[in-house]
Amino acid sequence: MTLRRVIFWTHMVVGVSTGLIILLVSSTGVLLSYEKETLGWSGHSFVEQAAPASGARLPLSALIASATEANGGKRPSSLTFYNGSGAVSAATDGPTLYFDSVSGKYLGSASTPEFFKRVRAWHRYVGMSGGNRKIGRAITGVTTIVFVFLIVAGLFLWFPRGPIWFKGGLKGKARNWNWHNVFGFWAAIPLFLVVLSGVVISYDWATNLVYRIAGTELPAETANRTKPLTDLSKIDPLLAQAEQKTADWKTVALKLPVRSQGPVSFTIDRGNGAQPQLRSTLSLDRETGATIKWDQFENQERGRRARSWFRYVHTGEYYGVAGQTVAGLASLAALLLVWTGLSLWLKRVSSWVQVRAARARKPRVQPATASERALPAR
Repeated sequence: MTLRRVIFWTHMVVGVSTGLIILLVSSTGVLLSYEKETLGWSGHSFVEQAAPASGARLPLSALIASATEANGGKRPSSLTFYNGSGAVSAATDGPTLYFDSVSGKYLGSASTPEFFKRVRAWHRYVGMSGGNRKIGRAITGVTTIVFVFLIVAGLFLWFPRGPIWFKGGLKGKARNWNWHNVFGFWAAIPLFLVVLSGVVISYDWATNLVYRIAGTELPAETANRTKPLTDLSKIDPLLAQAEQKTADWKTVALKLPVRSQGPVSFTIDRGNGAQPQLRSTLSLDRETGATIKWDQFENQERGRRARSWFRYVHTGEYYGVAGQTVAGLASLAALLLVWTGLSLWLKRVSSWVQVRAARARKPRVQPATASERALPAR
């Protein structure tokens, strides 16, 4: 058996075995393509309702107290301020709360719709919940690795004899074969990146491999275990300083609680929130306001940059709406690849069954006995 036939049969058997899971992950991936934009639209209306940013902002302690009260006594995990608007949003375990930072007025809340929560659960955990999520994540993780093989094997089988464009007038098996090859060819590169990045996201060993290939040591985990700071009066001028660090910032976020020791860090974002190349971290001395560290994407170690790229190329968000569209179309192509692939397999099985049935119906010729062979020919 030639190498090509071995890869063909492996490609077919593996594809049929995992086809339904790939169908599920791909379809949910299409539905999640513009999740961030959908959530952004709901929050954007609150940002527009706030007073202009030129007004005198309430102290951080007052804003945190308002957010804590609106959140049922639970302290928010971060505050985010918006350029050109007096709005501030408070991240919580549930919905995101919006306030007018000038008047302190509560503007409303925005949360992930139940639809997206359910779709994401199916995308990541095959719909499983609770303790079964580990099983669901293992299923999608293994399927992602298998999908990488299917893409590479498919390109090997396609090159150089496969078609690159649709041919009209085809039906049935011929049409499915044409579509399977054409969609596979044009979606190969973006689909490969989406699926490969899914492997990096799913497995620690894949992340570690990214760092090793980049020649970068794994980042050490650090935790600031000092008590939270109660007096935030010295943090207010630091926030104003962070907003002046770069002119084209869109949001500045402060993680809470602020600790009583160490620098105060602000995340300054110039993109859509999912573009690490447009996000920086500014660490300031809480007493003097001096810059301790200005952590920009281009100055980060290669391994860290690569890991961030893999994280957001999976959804296409790294390249904005255009990237999300390409990733969504690649997922849609994966749906068609599964459908045409399974159709071709069913046709092969049907043909095999028909051949076997035809052979079974064909009368068998009994071999002549020794006495019959001894008779003279007439």
